[in-house]
Amino acid sequence: MGKDTGFLDYKRTGNLIVPPEKRIKNFDEFHTMLSAADRKEQGGRCMNCGVPFCQSGMVLSGMRTGCPLHNLIPEWNDEIYNGNWSHALSRLLKTNNFPEFTGRVCPALCECACTCGYNDEPVTVHDNELAIIEYGFENGLVSDEPPAVRTDKKVAVIGSGPSGLAVADRLNKRGHNVTVFERDDRPGGLLMYGIPNMKLDKKIVERRIDLMKKQGVEFLVNQNINTKAKASKIMAEYDAVVLCVGSRKARNIFKDTPKINGIHYAVDFLSSTTKSLLDNGLKDGTFISAKDKNVVIVGGGDTGNDCVGTSIRHGCKSVTQIEMMPEPPSVRPENNPWPEYPKTKKTDYGQQEAIFVFGSDPRIYNTTVKDVTADENGNLKSVTTVKLESKTDEVTGRNIFVPVEGSEREIPAELLLIAAGFVGCEDKTAAAFGVELTGRNTVNAPDFKTNIDGVFAAGDAKNGQSLVVCAIADARDCSKQVDLYLMGYTNML
Repeated sequence: MGKDTGFLDYKRTGNLIVPPEKRIKNFDEFHTMLSAADRKEQGGRCMNCGVPFCQSGMVLSGMRTGCPLHNLIPEWNDEIYNGNWSHALSRLLKTNNFPEFTGRVCPALCECACTCGYNDEPVTVHDNELAIIEYGFENGLVSDEPPAVRTDKKVAVIGSGPSGLAVADRLNKRGHNVTVFERDDRPGGLLMYGIPNMKLDKKIVERRIDLMKKQGVEFLVNQNINTKAKASKIMAEYDAVVLCVGSRKARNIFKDTPKINGIHYAVDFLSSTTKSLLDNGLKDGTFISAKDKNVVIVGGGDTGNDCVGTSIRHGCKSVTQIEMMPEPPSVRPENNPWPEYPKTKKTDYGQQEAIFVFGSDPRIYNTTVKDVTADENGNLKSVTTVKLESKTDEVTGRNIFVPVEGSEREIPAELLLIAAGFVGCEDKTAAAFGVELTGRNTVNAPDFKTNIDGVFAAGDAKNGQSLVVCAIADARDCSKQVDLYLMGYTNML
């Protein structure tokens, strides 16, 4: 432990944030690193507690808390304080394939379980992690050398999101010959097209992809494996296949989707912006634009917040974010004690920007969409919302939300974005490989093995919609099972 009184001597200082009035003018990342001296103090705040809940990765009261990757957090915080950055990097990379991703987009479950956060503010684990990996890249400490020894085994990874990349990275470093199939025109999956550039600059994703190519991983893009013929060819040519296709089937809020122009799924809205931004700086006009439009977003999670921030950067006229759940409390309730994940209100970057631009929080709670109205040309004109109240279902005993009679409200809207989550993997790829699905429309793969010999699954395709850090953790465990299948034993940690 570098500084035994560090948690008493130093106050928490996070990475610097570009103010809303400046950052909404572009799609650049808006966090900047602390100085080395300030970062040393933040590493020194780590208590090196006897039971580091930060790296536990537990599920308490149905929610994750602590790092799912079981990152060796106290160890590399200590190395930061003592200036041993290369040692900090080696400990970080022992458990995390892509700290440059989690250090940007992870909601920091580690900090939720930080012992220092019980009575004070938690350690800046998230920022410290990012500082370590960026130091490694800047100083040539991240190796681009391929493995010294190769096996004769070939592995196909379907999908190049966080789980696909992690599986490919691990199995390639083990010495297997890995090919990644991606249906989009660029590798990266949701890291490339699902997360806005201001949260994760695509140069960071491309940097990792380029590094993996140098290490021997082959990437094939524009490869939509959605027929039995394509899947059969891959299974015949490769010794193992890993399905990492994500949970891309978006939840619809309508029983029958109305044929009205201006209604889109959030993932399509976000990906169209990112693709146009990368291709030509948003000059082609082919993306779904929020410029000069009243925007209504259904969904109060991270994706909904990303839609708020993106709409503001487009130049929207107004933005309203609808959330069916009640407004969370500002402080932990008594029935949500540490180290459980705090079920408190979080005002993220998009909402902060909306408050700056429009003067108020865009979120409306206990509300859903009842109806939509189009003009004479079939273009969206308005959205009718209705308030919800919580009641107990007399049959099941479960808590349900029912509309409040007479609470309807019409909101002008030319763009409606559905960010209501996802309901499993898309059917065609799973059907092409002949794998069974669960009742949740995820690939049925206990111990990562599907019903088809040699075909495995990992990440959101197997578990349903989750976090990038969870996808990486799941992929790491899956890679061990694939290695065991290929070699008859595994020495992977």
